[in-house]
Amino acid sequence: MDSAVSTSADAPDALISPAAERNSAAILDVLRAHLPARGRVLEIAAGSGQHAAAFAAALPGLDWTPSDPSPQARASIEAWRTHTGVANLRPAQAVDMLNDASWPSEPLNAIVCINMIHISPWTAAEGLMQLAGRSLMRPGGLLYLYGPYREAEVPLAPSNAAFDDSLKVRDPAWGLRDRGEVETLARSHGLALTLRRAMPANNLSLIFRRV
Repeated sequence: MDSAVSTSADAPDALISPAAERNSAAILDVLRAHLPARGRVLEIAAGSGQHAAAFAAALPGLDWTPSDPSPQARASIEAWRTHTGVANLRPAQAVDMLNDASWPSEPLNAIVCINMIHISPWTAAEGLMQLAGRSLMRPGGLLYLYGPYREAEVPLAPSNAAFDDSLKVRDPAWGLRDRGEVETLARSHGLALTLRRAMPANNLSLIFRRV
């Protein structure tokens, strides 16, 4: 989870992630353009829950289920859900990409995963693609990823290089992923990259769809 602080006394368990505050509007613009008008969405590694509350409120036709393996994150998500009262925002689930026994079994129209695969071991990305491959409905089931990546054809921004170094200091299994390797992993689970969009602060939005 990104560094966060408590909100007001009205919702003491609701955490505020500065990164989520900064990128929420830009991400919503992409989601609004590409998510279906109606359907089931599972958010992986939902963190503070700010994104879940904002996106569910802005996209009322979607049944939005946030998830996170962290009890602290799930408490924050529930606090945001209670505080905002968004009707289509479901209770947080304890879904962990490293534990397939925790994965939902119902079909999904979309999976949203923001800032996870570089702050987790590669096995978490493998789990995410496995879940997407088995759960996304045909036709057009969608996986949305957001975050910084390495790209063979694009010089790495100095800020991203420094961020990558800091992640590897925290955990050698973490770090920015190569976009080509993520695409290859997705294809092995029946998912094709259909959108690459540059985002603020040297991040990318990537959309994969069932093929």
